[in-house]
Amino acid sequence: MRIYLLRHGIAEDAKAGMPDADRRLTPDGIQRLERFLKRVRALGIQPDVVASSRLRRAVESARIAAKVLGYKGEIVTLQHVAPESDPAQAWSELGELREFEQILVASHEPFLSSLYAYLLDSPSLNVRVKKGSLGCIDVEPGRRPAGELRWLLPPGLE
Repeated sequence: MRIYLLRHGIAEDAKAGMPDADRRLTPDGIQRLERFLKRVRALGIQPDVVASSRLRRAVESARIAAKVLGYKGEIVTLQHVAPESDPAQAWSELGELREFEQILVASHEPFLSSLYAYLLDSPSLNVRVKKGSLGCIDVEPGRRPAGELRWLLPPGLE
């Protein structure tokens, strides 16, 4: 299975009393993410499913990715890809999508850094995942992943 990991685009700062889950992408964040994804579309990325955390900025990023990459289905909400989620639980949840060959997941830091380390079976791996970046890991479904990092693209490709 090929997993694309998208960190959400630039989001607004939290306002007084605003729940973190309600923060949306800024207009600049939307434009940058669209430009970046249009550039990487040339890599032939065609997800069979697009998934996201329940947080608004990730859902908005997933919708942009779906539109730019030509995905026509529904965005799947995953419970275990939020900022403080456990990668082992996320891996179990991703296993429920094993019928799909290519999965794009829109998520957050610090979770994505720990998910990269988990999927690559390298617990001490330290990956800096910038807002609006996209990575690709090939991994066999199973009990414990030992994936292969194909690439990790910074948002500066726009």
